[in-house]
Amino acid sequence: MVKLQLFVLTFIQFLQATPLIAGLAVAATALAGRYGIQAWQAYKARPIVPRMRKFYEGGFQATMTRREAGLILGIRENVRPDKVKEAHKRVMVANHPDAGGSHYLASKINEAKDVLLGKTKGGGSAF
Repeated sequence: MVKLQLFVLTFIQFLQATPLIAGLAVAATALAGRYGIQAWQAYKARPIVPRMRKFYEGGFQATMTRREAGLILGIRENVRPDKVKEAHKRVMVANHPDAGGSHYLASKINEAKDVLLGKTKGGGSAF
């Protein structure tokens, strides 16, 4: 009989605590939802950053330097020859005259590759 009374008492205490637990769960869900909405709004309001790399902008110098050649190809001035050839290929694919690119830009890209590979002293392009 004592066990039954203890069980009934424990059950009644559980029933009294249930609304409290349910209220805390609803409050926690509401706070989490509010935080989620604020985080989403902050994410949508952030400035749009272009993900494309910037290439060399501006006019060309009379004689090409290693610095200018690196800027044209989008690499550092002193990199391995295989990296120079890889960068040349990447830039040339985007600017090849047969694909609608400019002959002038193609000659400058080729000159940049030659300067970085040490095949010329930067004497100038054909144009």
